[in-house]
Amino acid sequence: MPELICNGVRIDDSFAEAFPMSGTGILITGPNMKWARQAAQTMTGFATSVIGCGCEAGIDYEVSPQDTPDGRPGVRALLFAMSSKDAEKQLVNRLGQCVLTCPGSAVYSTVPGEFEIKVGDAIRQFGDKWQMSKFVDGRRYWRVPVMDGEFFCESKVGLTKKSVGGGNLLVMGADWDSTMRATEAGVAAVQAVPDAIAPFPGGIVRSGSKVGSKYKGMGASTNDAYCPTLRGVTKSALDADIGCVLEIVIDGLTDAAVSAAMRAGLKAIIELGPDKGAKRIGAGNYGGKLGPFHYHLRELLP
Repeated sequence: MPELICNGVRIDDSFAEAFPMSGTGILITGPNMKWARQAAQTMTGFATSVIGCGCEAGIDYEVSPQDTPDGRPGVRALLFAMSSKDAEKQLVNRLGQCVLTCPGSAVYSTVPGEFEIKVGDAIRQFGDKWQMSKFVDGRRYWRVPVMDGEFFCESKVGLTKKSVGGGNLLVMGADWDSTMRATEAGVAAVQAVPDAIAPFPGGIVRSGSKVGSKYKGMGASTNDAYCPTLRGVTKSALDADIGCVLEIVIDGLTDAAVSAAMRAGLKAIIELGPDKGAKRIGAGNYGGKLGPFHYHLRELLP
């Protein structure tokens, strides 16, 4: 594959292929940042891939008390699914099990989507008819009595079908340490971009996959072309100097958000250089057959 060279790092002349998703975002506030973040972390747990988790979710950014509706610290979390129905199911379940249960939490909508999820209307039933509704600036909220006071939750949360999932960067280095160093730099840059998340553990995927498997019923399996230990027995995509490959997967509320996050991640990895970090950067695609969003690395270079 033809390559470009940028600050000594080889860049594959390839593209990341992404697909449409339904996305939503909520603001979780708490009595302090510790508990706002605890609620968000719990809600976005087990949400790395729609392949097995039903949704992909993660923390977008922290919000200062000056910028929240109730004057308390908050955390914005994003959630993506393959359909609006799946997004609604996942969000309602996660709010009910992970945020309603978290001390001092409250929930507000942050996405002015073309659709709405009736999250508060579903969770209000936990109040066993003791709950009360409240209108503030034309928006409806529910006050659900709980043992530490009240759970305050917006009635409806916006949902957009214009979200994008599957942006990605393949980070290739000589060994685990240098590849991790480069990938962590890329993740930090991605996480600084609003409206985008890297949903896998710490933003990193070590078990990149391909479509299909030799086992019946498995829809995805290990990406053997990028496994260093299989270099001698499979059709490898790796150069002789590559001993480790890690992936950053990116979801965003918009096409522009994914593009910006990929650009930021790519820039950070390149700036680290091949001596301390990655020797090569690629991107995963399926020849354009998976999704309509194509992010060409050549066009994202700093």
